[in-house]
Amino acid sequence: MTFASPLLLLTLLIVPLALAGWIWARRRRMRYAVAFTNLDVLASVVERSSRWRSIVPFALALLALTSLCVATARPRVSVRGTRDEGTVILLVDVSRSMVATDVKPSRLGAARQAIRLFLGRLPSRFAVGIVAFSTESSVVSPVTTDRNATREAVDYLLPESGTAIGDGIAEAVRVGRRYEQSLQRTSGDPPLSILMLSDGAQRNGVLQPEQGAQRAKRAGMRIYTIALGTPSGTVSFGFGPYEQTIAVPPDPDTLRRISTITGGRFFAAPSAEALRAAYRTIETRVSTAPKKTEATAVFLAVGAGLLLGAGVLSALWSPRLP
Repeated sequence: MTFASPLLLLTLLIVPLALAGWIWARRRRMRYAVAFTNLDVLASVVERSSRWRSIVPFALALLALTSLCVATARPRVSVRGTRDEGTVILLVDVSRSMVATDVKPSRLGAARQAIRLFLGRLPSRFAVGIVAFSTESSVVSPVTTDRNATREAVDYLLPESGTAIGDGIAEAVRVGRRYEQSLQRTSGDPPLSILMLSDGAQRNGVLQPEQGAQRAKRAGMRIYTIALGTPSGTVSFGFGPYEQTIAVPPDPDTLRRISTITGGRFFAAPSAEALRAAYRTIETRVSTAPKKTEATAVFLAVGAGLLLGAGVLSALWSPRLP
């Protein structure tokens, strides 16, 4: 919670003063009770009034005073709201291991399906670009709000050779920053996010994955990483007697470090359904943001309600001499 006028919180000093005054007044009444000579009448008053009946109304009044003092400072609370616009770079691993079928129909096939669902759920004013990486990186789809063009580009995500994660991140950062600069946005505008899907450890490239993540961090970009595949995933090369089968387990540790460095989040996707769930979660995260909304009216209403309750209880429970 934040406050538009935090200095007015000094009015809360009234609360301990009110409490001190109440304690002083009660002590005075106790001295008056000792001096009261008609013990029969005093006993009848004490019988009809208990300590908690005198404390509860004042406690409500004190809470009401606290709420009203906080209201004067114009409190603001964070709520989740939908972003109107933003930029997302889809960074997709297209190394040869993406043909593994441990995720049906294949790792790359499941990725294409999940990306299409993601594009259908993302708000229309969000701009999306696609960068593919294997041994080298390439822009499959420029950053655009044209969903048809982006969907068509998904079909061009085809398996190639090795895995250069660090270089792929650097390319995604370059593409994203160039688009943002073309819009001449300031730092207060919607942020740019990178959604990275990979299934293997780095085998090629110039930059290490952590170096690429540091570039994204300096650019103010969060990377959401998805480790696609299972530890038992394999791919086969060659044919006949020359065929070789190679294990291609995912590398969750590297992807987790990338997301941690940039302040994003890591997801494990051992199945097509888990992959779709990860994309749905990421879509929610990138398309919503905390927004400040003023809660002054709430504190005023609570204060008024507590004051009313204190008044009613005080009228009902206040002792009266017979």
